[in-house]
Parts: sequence; structure tokens; C-alpha cells
Amino acid sequence: MLTDYHVHLRPDERECTAAEHFTVGNAERYRAAADERGIAELGVAEHIYRFAAALEVWEHPFWRQYAVDDLDAYCGFVREETDLRLGIEADYVPGREDRMGSVLEARDWDFVVGSVHFLRDRSLDTEDYSIWGTGESAEKIWRRYFETIAESALSGLYDVIGHPDLVKVWGDRAPRPDKDLRFYYEPAVEAFAEAGVAVEVSTAGLRKPVAELYPARPFLEMILDAGCPIALSSDAHVPDQLGFRYEEALELLGELGVGELAVFERRRRRMEPIG
Repeated sequence: MLTDYHVHLRPDERECTAAEHFTVGNAERYRAAADERGIAELGVAEHIYRFAAALEVWEHPFWRQYAVDDLDAYCGFVREETDLRLGIEADYVPGREDRMGSVLEARDWDFVVGSVHFLRDRSLDTEDYSIWGTGESAEKIWRRYFETIAESALSGLYDVIGHPDLVKVWGDRAPRPDKDLRFYYEPAVEAFAEAGVAVEVSTAGLRKPVAELYPARPFLEMILDAGCPIALSSDAHVPDQLGFRYEEALELLGELGVGELAVFERRRRRMEPIG
């Protein structure tokens, strides 16, 4: 059974409104694309910062630009008008765990994807508020990133840890540490195993400057050695990106002996054969 849970019904640009994209017709386009590609389990996980409720958690200027939509209306639309699994991509904000927990616990999700896009008030993957070029060393950024990913797993907020090495997103456009990168992965892997969370293999990195899967193969090998379950997603923002280059992800998973994927319903996980 193939899955694609970490999916967005719209591109990230602010002008891509809920009114335009949270429609039955748009959901049907996603479902049709999934059916064409053999994806049986299809979910949606909009960015939490697109919703006004996110400002109960964090009031970063980037979030304030985007946080205009009604979170409960989104949940109602997905539950009542589509057959998609209901999810959310919720950023981990250190020190705001209780606030995020209150927002999440008030809704009936099938799954919650945790992600780290910011280190303090600086962004890892956008040009606005970028951490790159601020004078921070690559070693410090990578260490802080994986420590924060570890904290996110241990927070108990999330079912899946999304794109777990997002810090590499810019590829050669941003500096990398000189050390063996497995040094940085280690605290995250330990936390994943302790928390029992699923870890996402995402083909989104193949569309980014880094041009490789999340996570990198050595990181994935460590994750599997620790016994962590795997979730598979494309981080699609348009229907044509569903299942994007899944053949490469499936080839790697096969080489590493992965035969099952995590499937979610009402925040309960089960494992299903890839088939």
C-alpha cells in the first residue's frame, strides 16, 4: 500500500487562498492523481501557520503574514466533503509546546506531521528571515537543527517527523559542516527511537536545490537500525507532485529492507506492506 500523507492542497504563496483551493473539485483532482499513481492512502497536511489559530502559539512576523484562515473550517471541509485523511503540518516551536498541544488536541486529526523550519527566529528554507549568511557557522546550525528535531520528537506532539534533514535543503548554496554528518544525526535518531515516532521519507528534496531524498541514505540507515517506522510522502503542493519520483524512494527502501509503511487513522498507527 502506497501512501502520500504530507500533502498540501495549495502552493505556499499567500495569494493561494483557502476559498480557491479548499474545494471538492480540487480535492478530486488530488484523488485522481493519486489513483493514477497507485497511491491508496492519501492525506492532506496544511501548514499550521496558514491559520489564525497558529498565532495562539507563535507570533513570528512570517506567521503573521500568512495566518488568516480558519482552522476548524479546514478540518470540517476535509472531514465532511472529501475522503482524504485529515492531517496538519505543525512546526515545532521550542518553549511553546503547551500552546501547540492545546491547538492540536482540540481537533480530530488522523495524523500530525512535525517539522522544524526555524531555529529561533531564523528560517532554514526561505530567503525571508534566512539563517544562512547571518554569521552562524554551519557546524552550529546543523547541531542546533538536529537537537531541535530531537526535541520535537520527544515532545509527544507528533505522529510523523517530516523531512528530517531539511537543514540541507539549499545543497551547495549553503555551507555544510566538515565533520561526518552522522555526528549530527545521532541525537535525532536516539530521540526518534525513544519517542516511537514514524520518520518520513520524502521525495520533496528531489525538487529542491539539494536534489536528494529526505533523509540522506546514511541518516536513513541509522533510522532503520534504530527500529523506527517509515512514512512515505511527496510534500506535494499541486496534484502533479503527488507520488513525485516515488520509484527512487521505493528502490532505496527496498535496498534497505523496508517492506512496510506507516498508515494512520485517528492518530493510531498501523503498518501495511508496501506491496
